[in-house]
Amino acid sequence: MEREIDKNALVLKEDENLGSVQIADDVVAMIASLAATEVEGVSAMSGNITNELMSRVGVKNLTKGVKVVVQGENVKVDLTVTLEYGYNIPATCQKVQMKVKGAIENMTGLNCSDVNIRIAGIIIKKDN
Repeated sequence: MEREIDKNALVLKEDENLGSVQIADDVVAMIASLAATEVEGVSAMSGNITNELMSRVGVKNLTKGVKVVVQGENVKVDLTVTLEYGYNIPATCQKVQMKVKGAIENMTGLNCSDVNIRIAGIIIKKDN
């Protein structure tokens, strides 16, 4: 039995004998962020100016650059990423989309209908 319990969590399974399983939206966002940064060519997730300032003073936000909307069993994800110079942008983004979709669906059982990507910048890595 699936039903939404509150704005930031989805009840996946509810059983009177065992209890319920809830997944917070932030957990889905963290899964998306970690999956995206595993793709070769993705340098980092990019957030808004507040997230960037917070990360400079030592506060790490693993969900920066990720917006998740859970509607029923469907998840829509918006990612903002920084890519490394020299990688094919369309091919890298397609890999990110497949990786994020697969990770969310495998870990949560939800259907990931959209993975939208915004490229915030390109980083040139210097070899030492």
